[in-house]
Amino acid sequence: MTIPFMEPFRIKVVEKVKMTTRAEREAALTKAHLNLFNIPAEDVYIDLLTDSGTNAMSDEQWAGMMRGDESYAGAKSYYHFEKAVQEILGFEFVLPTHQGRAAEGMLFATLVKKGQSVPNNRHFDTTQANLFVLGANPVDFTVPEAEDSTIDLPFKGNMDLEKLQEFIQTVGAENIPLGMLTITNNSAAGQPVSMDNIRQTAEIYHSYGIPFFLDACRFSENAWFIKIRDPKYTDTPVKDIVLEMCSYADGCTMSAKKDAIVNIGGFIAFRDPNLKQKIAQNLIVHEGFLTYGGLSGRDLEAIAVGMHEAVDEDYLNYREAHTRYLGKVLTEAGLPVYMPTGGHAVYVDGGKALPHIPKSQFPAVALGNALYLAGGVRTVEIGSLMFEHADPKTGEPVYAPLELLRFAIPRRVYTRSHLDYIAEAAQVCMEKPELIRGLRVKCAPPVLRHFMAQLEEV
Repeated sequence: MTIPFMEPFRIKVVEKVKMTTRAEREAALTKAHLNLFNIPAEDVYIDLLTDSGTNAMSDEQWAGMMRGDESYAGAKSYYHFEKAVQEILGFEFVLPTHQGRAAEGMLFATLVKKGQSVPNNRHFDTTQANLFVLGANPVDFTVPEAEDSTIDLPFKGNMDLEKLQEFIQTVGAENIPLGMLTITNNSAAGQPVSMDNIRQTAEIYHSYGIPFFLDACRFSENAWFIKIRDPKYTDTPVKDIVLEMCSYADGCTMSAKKDAIVNIGGFIAFRDPNLKQKIAQNLIVHEGFLTYGGLSGRDLEAIAVGMHEAVDEDYLNYREAHTRYLGKVLTEAGLPVYMPTGGHAVYVDGGKALPHIPKSQFPAVALGNALYLAGGVRTVEIGSLMFEHADPKTGEPVYAPLELLRFAIPRRVYTRSHLDYIAEAAQVCMEKPELIRGLRVKCAPPVLRHFMAQLEEV
């Protein structure tokens, strides 16, 4: 067989998309102040801005939505949702939220005080922002290999265990209310974390009495990589790998909009009944009653089904191969793809693609804008526009380790021909990359500036 992968599903419903002209795209990008977040979706042909909430749901999920119980308290749909999370992740207590950043906000507001630190392999933008607004200190300890886009290693998302141990000893465990680990490591090019690293991270946290929480947005994709990249787990079902991963943690935050393959929703899951009581009080104030947490019954039903579909191995095999294929054709188009490709996205090293543009002028953003102009393809920067901050001692800017452009692939949405089209648009960009200009910020908010920044060419 010459076909690299086959979809384990048939298409039942389609959505019409519009191809725009280059002149129309230039006008749209100008109106958006050169920020792809501000482009109306109808002016985007292929949307790879995020894989969060952009998924195509299955017939079983839609059927579940029709059965949604919209009772305010104690709806049947909540108990279906709770049972699914318990069965798949193994945590006894579950509180729904409207999405992942709300789960982070509820957890941190309950446990974290101003001036405290929260270690992670690498925080994503909203996780980091939820800590910043509390006056806390998010600290990242991804392994050094993650900062080299050319090294092809199986688990570049791992926690740097030595640095974690050193940090805890330096600041004191009493100043660390909880520790985290993001699986897969989205800010580090979507790289997976090994089972050994999850276990060893847990052992370090627990040896100091620090509660350990997973950012489990892409738990099933991380489990799939463990299965295919760690010989010890080759014959282990993904369901069992997921349960083992979670067995080392005290709880997790989850954006169900990722691996639960839905359009909205999230949750906090944990083992401590006392923590449930504390978080529930905050949840009722900000999200809703503890059996709906800002979601409708039909949303809870969709998550319940999606949690089980997320660990289907035929689906995961297709998902990883589909993403890997995009990495292959983008490489052939001349883009420096981060190796190895992840599960939910392909990352391109924007600094290497456009070496004439310095970090201070956001080369990955410039490349993303050029790609949109070339073919109406929307991507997102994971670099210094998103993560630049001032050094607390010197005030000098600290840039992101790599200037990455993320091609995040919605689940069960795009076909192989779409991926080939994306590569053609990339090839157009790389014909004369020296003509692509750097950018500067005209105005932006102090927190999560990349969402609302207005930019101009240098």
